[in-house]
Amino acid sequence: MKQRISQLRISSMKRALSVGILSATTLITVSPAFAALGEPVSSVQADQAHMQGTLRTRQSQAYTIHEIRAATGTIVREYVSSSGRVFAVAWQGPWPPDMRQILGSYFEQYQQAVQAPTNSPAGRKPLRIEQPGFVVHAGGHMRSFTGHAYIPDMLPQGVSAEEIR
Repeated sequence: MKQRISQLRISSMKRALSVGILSATTLITVSPAFAALGEPVSSVQADQAHMQGTLRTRQSQAYTIHEIRAATGTIVREYVSSSGRVFAVAWQGPWPPDMRQILGSYFEQYQQAVQAPTNSPAGRKPLRIEQPGFVVHAGGHMRSFTGHAYIPDMLPQGVSAEEIR
């Protein structure tokens, strides 16, 4: 009887270990897709889930705005052209958003520009990155951060950078 109980315990532990390994492997191999700058709109809902926020969509004549209100209170707007690409993002709130998430493949370019001597934060100076294919303006202070980023070549015809807020 004792041997049978021991075998059941061992079998149960092996099953639990197998499920745990499978779950961990799934988490490692499945990387979330985000509707980041320059990327397709198809994954806006993944952003919503990542930010634990609510999604609201508004349509203008030239583009669609997907606004996510994160659980932290930060609002992220993703501007999507009629071709289905995110051409701009904007944010405001008590915390800055996950820049790696919203800038996607532009994050490394952003990081390099932030670390450049010309963009070193002196006091409360706003961040301004203006490169030919990538623009970021950001600033703020504790509990009040704002900014926007866009790809100039992807702005829909008739849309100005001032509309990105």
